[in-house]
Amino acid sequence: MSSASIRDALKALPDGLKEPLLAEFEQAMDEFRAGDWEAVGVKAGKFCEIAYCICAGHVAGKFPYTAHKPDNFPKSCNLLEEHNKTKGRGMCVQIPKILIALYELRNNRAIGHVSAEVSPNHMDAEFFLRGMKWVMAEFIRQLSTLALDDAHALVEAVTARTFQIVWTSGDTRRILEPAKTVSQKVLILLYAEGKPVDRTVLRHWVDYKNPSYFRNTVLKDLHKHALVHFDEAKDTVEILPPGQSQVENSGLLLMGGKA
Repeated sequence: MSSASIRDALKALPDGLKEPLLAEFEQAMDEFRAGDWEAVGVKAGKFCEIAYCICAGHVAGKFPYTAHKPDNFPKSCNLLEEHNKTKGRGMCVQIPKILIALYELRNNRAIGHVSAEVSPNHMDAEFFLRGMKWVMAEFIRQLSTLALDDAHALVEAVTARTFQIVWTSGDTRRILEPAKTVSQKVLILLYAEGKPVDRTVLRHWVDYKNPSYFRNTVLKDLHKHALVHFDEAKDTVEILPPGQSQVENSGLLLMGGKA
């Protein structure tokens, strides 16, 4: 997923809304990958406040330059519903209701507070992340000036799943279970990326030292079995539907899954 592409899609928003929205979104994904479930909830709460300001600005016909926290978050979100006939259900009803649910969980599940009752857990973090991705995708659908196909591809990229087994830092990827075979690592990484990857980049990601064996044996064998498409002219590799099925059905994405 490219932040630059999302910025292009959301260029209708002032930087004072767009940049904090992206920052909280990306930081939430980073915290999820790191397994810090409580931090994901904290980021989700801030994301919701910014997202509300975007919805409210859409209703008002002018976006605020910066975000603010409404005095009563659920009430403020519900008030937007009054404008759904003229401003659309997406920004006035559907997104606000998702924001209310995320905000409720963030405030009342020991997220960011001292509590002996309920500890933040993986299930909560999954909900936060998926909800944030859905909201971000809706903003792209509602506000983007991109061509329809480009906007659709970006929405697909935003809503792609985040996998704990794949560590991401900038343009670097690593599989967090070294016991996986090189072929399994290739399939997992290509599945997570969802787009063609340069062969040399992919080899570095799987930390494989022998370029010729990687190209002529590992990739060509996966290509032969129709698990990936190795485009030798472009020197890129992309996962194919049978490869996707193998990743999904073999437990490769699970930490401690089949090796």
